[in-house]
Amino acid sequence: MVRHHLTVDVEEFFHASALERFVPREQWEAMPRRSPSLAARLLDHLAQADVKGTFFVLGWLAKREPEMVKAISSAGHEIGSHGWDHRRVTTLSPAEFREDVRSSRAALQDLSGQSVAGYRAPSFSILPGFEWALDVLLEEGFHYDSSMVPVRMHPGYGYPRANPDPHRIPRPSGTMVEVPPATLRLGRMRLPAGGGAYMRFFPVGLLRSALKSAEARGAPGTMYVHPWELDEEMPAFRAPWPTQLRMRGGIRGLGRKLSVLTSAFRFRRMGETVRELVGDGRGERA
Repeated sequence: MVRHHLTVDVEEFFHASALERFVPREQWEAMPRRSPSLAARLLDHLAQADVKGTFFVLGWLAKREPEMVKAISSAGHEIGSHGWDHRRVTTLSPAEFREDVRSSRAALQDLSGQSVAGYRAPSFSILPGFEWALDVLLEEGFHYDSSMVPVRMHPGYGYPRANPDPHRIPRPSGTMVEVPPATLRLGRMRLPAGGGAYMRFFPVGLLRSALKSAEARGAPGTMYVHPWELDEEMPAFRAPWPTQLRMRGGIRGLGRKLSVLTSAFRFRRMGETVRELVGDGRGERA
């Protein structure tokens, strides 16, 4: 039986790219941090479902909530990097990106006691033309990435020609393993169906179809959630109604959808799939 991936992008609601214009970075320190209690809820659910997942954690948040990172690691989950402070790859120079991922990896390794091998870019922002980021990741000790979404319909991200299943990408610095979020092909369209607002708004049957479609190809599907997507008491913020809907819509039903998915499918840490795909999971030197 194919085992899928249930992943968590550990960040606060105010880190979301949708709120960049409405909650500037200068205000972050004054904002309430609610991720520890929300992450604890997720850990309880996963323990009851006997699921081990991969948690991509922001370095900024790990520095301020070290016990949360330790709790995730102690529960047997894999720790990956979500960058330092949610800056999209498309806004960084190669040197800035290197410092971002180096700092986050060091902090997460120190706190978790794990070797951090996986990376997921904020807002899936490794786009066509930014493949140099994979070389930086390889040079900084990462073995796999989960940032390329094989769709063309999303306004903020997409790598249309990407393989929808875990695959190797040869680069000058070595071979990176790419593990994209789940998608679902409907006719000529490929829809993002891995998580975020799509998990909150799409019916659970469509999410099940995305994982079953991956199974039919003999490949694992990758789902993702954010802790704040379970927060029915998310603090108020000023933003236009479309942004409010994007951030708050579907929160009440997300827990039920997670229960359906974790009951119907088997999951494992992403790194386990990578190790099977590329021997020891370290990639291959070119």
